[in-house]
Amino acid sequence: MGWFEAPRPLLPELIARHGRWRAKRTALIEGSRRLSWAELERDTAQIANGLAALGLATGDRIAILMDNSLEMALVTLAILRSGCVAVPLNVSVNDAAVGAMMKDAAVRAVFASGAHCRRIDALAGKEALAAVRIGQDAPGAPWIELNAWRSLQSTAAPRAVDAAGAECNIIYSSGTTGLPKGIVHSHGCRLAWATELAITLRYRSDCVTLCSLGLFSNISWVAMLCTLMVGGTIVVMRHFEAQACAALMERERITHGAFVPLQLARLLALPGFAGRSLDTIMCCGSPLPLEVKRAFPRRTGAKLIELYGLTEGLCTILSPEDFEAKTASVGKPFLGSDLRIVDEEGREVAAETTGEIVGIGPLLMGGYHGRDEASAEATWLGPDGRRWLRTGDLGFLDADGFLHVVDRKKDMILSGSQNVYPADIEQVIATHPDVAEVAVVAARSARWGETPVAVVVAHAGRAPDTRALIEWTNARVGKQQRIADVVWRNTLPRNANGKILKRELRAELAAREY
Repeated sequence: MGWFEAPRPLLPELIARHGRWRAKRTALIEGSRRLSWAELERDTAQIANGLAALGLATGDRIAILMDNSLEMALVTLAILRSGCVAVPLNVSVNDAAVGAMMKDAAVRAVFASGAHCRRIDALAGKEALAAVRIGQDAPGAPWIELNAWRSLQSTAAPRAVDAAGAECNIIYSSGTTGLPKGIVHSHGCRLAWATELAITLRYRSDCVTLCSLGLFSNISWVAMLCTLMVGGTIVVMRHFEAQACAALMERERITHGAFVPLQLARLLALPGFAGRSLDTIMCCGSPLPLEVKRAFPRRTGAKLIELYGLTEGLCTILSPEDFEAKTASVGKPFLGSDLRIVDEEGREVAAETTGEIVGIGPLLMGGYHGRDEASAEATWLGPDGRRWLRTGDLGFLDADGFLHVVDRKKDMILSGSQNVYPADIEQVIATHPDVAEVAVVAARSARWGETPVAVVVAHAGRAPDTRALIEWTNARVGKQQRIADVVWRNTLPRNANGKILKRELRAELAAREY
């Protein structure tokens, strides 16, 4: 290395630099509260130094079980600055799952808020979990009250994080297909997420980014890291509600954000929604219905970038310039990434042929925490010996190289000898005027082994007839795609990112046979 060469600064160092050079610019907003970059740098340094004073060492895992707030954003960024490893936990999962994830990550400390402090106390009463507990609105000993404690800590620069290979976070999978697995990202990997996606998603230094999903979600992390990269403003919404979100967009002049399809659909359902300040937004997390995909940019004038990807690392981008010509696709791999489509034997298949999507690139996780077998199962060895990520998703590349996602591999229905993809049937049923939401899953069939069954939520005030909807659907799908039944529900089970939990629906239908 030459005299004036230096390693590329990692995200913790960027916080310090923004604190110096963008000191008066707004960094973080939640409700009526605002922090400048200088204040955010100071507060995160205090938390990082406080963790060191409590004996937390570089590489120690720290759980976060907090509702969205300014404090949760500070804690998340402070853990990154401290050299410890952030383990953000989904607040909507049950206590047993929280305990299991904390044990799996071997966390040494936990930040929690309000009622979640009591959840931790109840768990700690049963087994040894995180002796160090720091809480926002904490119930008292043994909890350390977050803001009072932070104010007593040093504002000096915390210990440096200068190893790109050091662990940055462990984010647990959504558990839509089984027990959550801890996905490990290094600081170098997270810098790649921030750099490459900030470029691709058109973030700039004057961006005002809305985070309306739980800050434990990787979708929110993408939005935060991209904004951190360019020194923009992060706006935290405590919980999403469409009318409140639309008002917040107007008030704070939101330019960027990361959303799931359900949120965009609910915003579009607001008669007066315009989203006039929006510049570029990202949508991901689950398939984006074509009608929403087309309507949102037309209503708002914003650039809508659909991102297909996993917390594990693969990403494709449907860019605005390809939007009209390739609306049905999820685009192409973004900068530095590559993908293939492979069959059951791991052989690459031709264009227009459906198979499993595998990918490689700078965003890939280091592996699943403590789950070498799961990491191996998620690996496809390419002809050149490199390890590619098996996504578990089925798709195909069209003649122009654009990726089309067909379905989850585990959601595919094997009816007779035919592969049936629920997403194809769902697209048809979703166009019925009485249908608000639909999920198609496999049920047991004496004749075919498995057969499709539709689980449907009707629009308010509508009472469609079961037999009529079955006949309407089956007249519009292929012979193998015909549904055997319609099951009515008031809601569909979803995780915090809006993904439908089809395993729960399959479990409900397990006793039935058609």
